[in-house]
Amino acid sequence: MSKREREMCMSVLDAIKPAKKGRIGLYSIGLAAYWNQFPGLRERLIGYGEFLQKQMSQYGEVYFYGLVDSETEGRRAGEWFNEKQVDLIFCHSATYCTSSAVLPVHQLCTAPVVVLNLQPTARIHYEQTTTGEWLAHCGACPVPEISNAFARAGIPFRVINGLLGLEETPAISLTDERTCERPEAKRAWKEIAEWIRAASVRRTLRHSRFGFLGNTYSGMLDMYSDFTMIQAQTGLHVEVLEMCDLDRMLREVTEAEVKQKLAEVEQMFVISGDSPSDPIARKPTEEQLEWSCRVASAQERLVRHYDLDALTYYYHGAPGNAYEKLQAGFIVGHSFLTARGIPCAGEGDLKTAVAMKICDTLGIGGSYSEIVVVDYEDGTILLGHDGPFHIAISEGKPILRGMGLYHGKQGSGVSVEAKVKTGEITTLNVTQTGEGKLKLIISEGESTNGPTMKIGNTQTPVKFRKHPDEYMEQWFVEAPTHHCAMAIGHQAGQLQKVAQLLGIQSITL
Repeated sequence: MSKREREMCMSVLDAIKPAKKGRIGLYSIGLAAYWNQFPGLRERLIGYGEFLQKQMSQYGEVYFYGLVDSETEGRRAGEWFNEKQVDLIFCHSATYCTSSAVLPVHQLCTAPVVVLNLQPTARIHYEQTTTGEWLAHCGACPVPEISNAFARAGIPFRVINGLLGLEETPAISLTDERTCERPEAKRAWKEIAEWIRAASVRRTLRHSRFGFLGNTYSGMLDMYSDFTMIQAQTGLHVEVLEMCDLDRMLREVTEAEVKQKLAEVEQMFVISGDSPSDPIARKPTEEQLEWSCRVASAQERLVRHYDLDALTYYYHGAPGNAYEKLQAGFIVGHSFLTARGIPCAGEGDLKTAVAMKICDTLGIGGSYSEIVVVDYEDGTILLGHDGPFHIAISEGKPILRGMGLYHGKQGSGVSVEAKVKTGEITTLNVTQTGEGKLKLIISEGESTNGPTMKIGNTQTPVKFRKHPDEYMEQWFVEAPTHHCAMAIGHQAGQLQKVAQLLGIQSITL
């Protein structure tokens, strides 16, 4: 790919509305009686906290209160975190501290809490260690006491154990504190990063506007959801839109916009010839491409006008209706929007739009998929759809095909044929229980380089960790929505944390 092509791709994939960073509260704990007894200890522990703040700032907005060493200071910290409107608080167990100092922080600020039991050294210097030196490494000591207080106060909590991960040893130390390459430090920091990214999802959803354009595909009972229920459990707002809103945007599209979209299509897609197997999958005509680009420009205008963070859509009208022609051009534009941080889910599937937005906020993709067919020879399940595709996670350039008809729907137009990158993948399904509660169903697998059809649909062969029949049996019993979001990488641990911060049930198959 040439330099110009690379620059073109980057401009196409720039997010229209970047995800919000999580607001993270951080404080260290200690016992006020120690400071006069052991000179330098207080400053040393604050230095560890500042290191945590610097490292965490790679992933979110971090507000470091400093040391909490008494119940009075704990109350001040709780109020301060409320002022900062934090999404998550890390309590750094730097040395021994009474639980009476810690509990008020979280009684006043009810953001979820993670306790960090991160020892600065892998091993103390036994012969030279003093009491002050030991106290700088005894962060595990108060954690049982704090855990007991949290449990009795009804405050959910999590604990991360491991090493601090310093890159150099403080001058005051009597032992080696360079632990950044130790597996115990790397494992701890992976957990910390996942919690902060999960907080970003929580904040992004609570500030999101999801467009609902048209209606849900008639009869797909699994996809019907109460908008109030969705907002109550995720915080997102649903903006109900009509096709006439998009039609109004279409009339404002300029020829220069269409020309720009055509240039983007030529850079981002392969324009197919006729399918060798399917007579309804043909080379897109110039008229079809021009129309798709015109509609794509209108779709982007719609997103900007209504300040949308995601969109779900479906239109079913009378044959020959003007809006039928409008919806025939949806797939290209919705693929572009999905790649630019505005996930678009077809068939009016709002819950899968939520799944896609979660994945996109985490930077792992989230392409609209469903079960296509099982390949028992390869032991894979083909996942895909006839709708939009997340271009940013494509294996090579996606292909555009002209479709003589959209199966099961009105009209015809241009569709995307593409595959998610070969390698580790995760599927995320957002479903709804009989009690009206959202639930995440998470599955890890491998995208293979197996064969796919040439019918203008997105298709990815996925090998899960179980035989396809066993996997499907376990998947179906969880009562999923029949669509899911496909993301790159093994992300179960990350998505479980998202579920916990959202207060939503999750299951990993």
